[in-house]
Amino acid sequence: MALKSMTGFARTAGHQDRFRWSWEVKAVNAKGLDLRLRVPPGFDQVEAEARTRLSKRLARGTCYATLTLAREAAPAQVRINRELLQSLIDTIGAIPTDGNLKPASMDGLLAVRGVVEVSESADDEAALAALSAAMLKGLDAALEELIVARLSEGAALQKVLSERVEKISALTEAAESAPGRKPEAVRARLQQAVEALTGASPALDPARLHQEAVLIAAKADVREELDRLKAHVVAARELLASDQPVGRKLDFLAQEFSREANTLCAKSNDPALSATGMDLRVEIEQLREQVQNIE
Repeated sequence: MALKSMTGFARTAGHQDRFRWSWEVKAVNAKGLDLRLRVPPGFDQVEAEARTRLSKRLARGTCYATLTLAREAAPAQVRINRELLQSLIDTIGAIPTDGNLKPASMDGLLAVRGVVEVSESADDEAALAALSAAMLKGLDAALEELIVARLSEGAALQKVLSERVEKISALTEAAESAPGRKPEAVRARLQQAVEALTGASPALDPARLHQEAVLIAAKADVREELDRLKAHVVAARELLASDQPVGRKLDFLAQEFSREANTLCAKSNDPALSATGMDLRVEIEQLREQVQNIE
């Protein structure tokens, strides 16, 4: 019995060899599942695998997952082009010299372009594969942290929603036992209406008035609406006790609650029942607002 919220945030960081990486994962409300990932260029395979892992653990919500990567400076690799250096030495040695020319020095020869080559060490495939595995492991840790946050908020929402459902149940019972719904109260109102009309216009047929009054009373009966409200309360309790994603079902159920409460208010001809119906509408609207946060 654990509802999940659709909102949450998590961050993990780590390092692999000369690389430092971090994941930031944020989730907000949405009607469906929308994954939005950002990874550094060259790590398309990591993005594809991250998308798969996120879609397996999340059912609803817009999820933003951002991977940042920094590489420490690698020790430079120095290589002397011995063939070029020897060629220079041979060429200079073949040039006649006189007293105005000094012999070539080693530092002068090394300063010739192309003799000394400086480059950074390249990352081999094994190192990149190990880096990708470490980053995906970090994503799993961030995803677990995100789910814990969503469960924590979901537990708080579950308490709020349960309280709303119980208030709706209590108000439904109050509407059920409203004095204005008792047969004697309905008869009294109908009798007053018929007497008022016949007193105002003696030409009206009392029997026909009674028939019309009975039809009006039948149309104003809210028995079906109350029965459906009770059934919806039972369904809501079952959904709140489920360990599956039930946000969409709860949203639909909240709409059904609202429809029945609106019909009850529209059909009611008793002030007390109308007031109870208005209280029902308020509770249902608050329920519906909170349901929007459930996965």
